[in-house]
Amino acid sequence: MTGWETALAILGLAVITVLTRSFFLIPERELPMPAWLREALRYAPLAALCAVVAPEIVLTQGQLIHTWQDARLYAAAAGAAWFWWRRGILGTIVCGTTVMLTLRLGLGW
Repeated sequence: MTGWETALAILGLAVITVLTRSFFLIPERELPMPAWLREALRYAPLAALCAVVAPEIVLTQGQLIHTWQDARLYAAAAGAAWFWWRRGILGTIVCGTTVMLTLRLGLGW
């Protein structure tokens, strides 16, 4: 791509982003939304997070892991246990990362 094509692509993407996001900002009053849709949208961030994280835990190069000696499994379990016990995000991250690094560096998993 030339410089002009790149600039045009970036400008086009910026316009599309502003346009799609401004639909929620332009109206003067709140758009009517059915209660069932509002309730369903409460779970959208959790569903998106699960859709991103779960494959990273159980897949390697598009294939299911075939051994229990994978640090990701134990790190995810330790992080989940920490969150269930303390309900803290920072502790969950630190706990999962500590377990993963310990298993990878200590045992070579």
